Amino acid sequence: MNTAEEINLKGFVDEYIDPTLDLFVEIDKLKKEKNAVILAHYYQESDIQDIADYIGDSLGLSQEAAKTDASMIVFAGVHFMAETAKILSPDKKVLLPDSKAGCSLSDSCPPHLFKKFKEKYPDHLVITYVNCTAELKAMSDIVCTSSNAVQIVNSLPKDQKIIFGPDKNLGAYVIKKTGRDMVLWNGACMVHEIFAREKISKLRQRHPEAKFIAHPECEEAILEIADYIGSTTGLLNYTKNNPATSFIVATESGIIHQMEKSSPDKTFIPAPPNNACACNDCPHMKRNTLEKLYLCLKNELPEVDVSREIIDRARKPIERMLEISARLGL
Repeated sequence: MNTAEEINLKGFVDEYIDPTLDLFVEIDKLKKEKNAVILAHYYQESDIQDIADYIGDSLGLSQEAAKTDASMIVFAGVHFMAETAKILSPDKKVLLPDSKAGCSLSDSCPPHLFKKFKEKYPDHLVITYVNCTAELKAMSDIVCTSSNAVQIVNSLPKDQKIIFGPDKNLGAYVIKKTGRDMVLWNGACMVHEIFAREKISKLRQRHPEAKFIAHPECEEAILEIADYIGSTTGLLNYTKNNPATSFIVATESGIIHQMEKSSPDKTFIPAPPNNACACNDCPHMKRNTLEKLYLCLKNELPEVDVSREIIDRARKPIERMLEISARLGL
């Protein structure tokens, strides 16, 4: 068993695993023994998606974390997601297979700098995208996800002044959809910022029958040419329900596994990034592996903890989001 210092340094339990073990079977056994639930984001590797009890986007995962009756939550995602689960279920043990699975968007908004930014606009209500630290959520009035950001802003009085952070691209999309004049924090996601409009245009010429679909975290130049813009779940549902047989997908490539499972007769092409890489993987999401998940569940480490003071403050804006979402049927 690794020491706490070793786990902290590496971010995960690093132990020998018998190569003859069927990890799917072993994880299933451990889940039953420990009354654990595995929540996985759509951007996780396909093996993790296949073993998970629930797969979803940030809104669905938040809703699931709030209502689960499991004693333990293993969150196959990134750090802010596991923190959100802890905030919503403070009495449950929350585990993250690799504690160094961070988020470039969350990192782009340090809480101490956001605090100063917020102080410049004392009469503004603060809406933060869920992709941020627990500390940032604790400074917010309402949390949102890409599934409900537009509806949450529309639910507020038209004269309400708003700060929106940390994602400037999602914020710009919300401004366009709602007509509101919001103050935006200048943050972004490394994966969604990397898509190249010129390469996508050439790809569309080669596949004129394909629908081009994009996540609202993409830059405006990409969203302008999209046939459909939506959250991760929105994109998945669009591919299920649209009669088109091929889709160019501008979001993290992990979602394609679920798209292929839901529509095996359709073709899904990852949108090309503006670099030499052929794929659009989030390096943080992909830190989690089936092996790390097994060792995490077996050893009940690494555990994600949030101070009671931050939990008490951060819970209110998340609950406000969940209440508005429930009221709007989201």
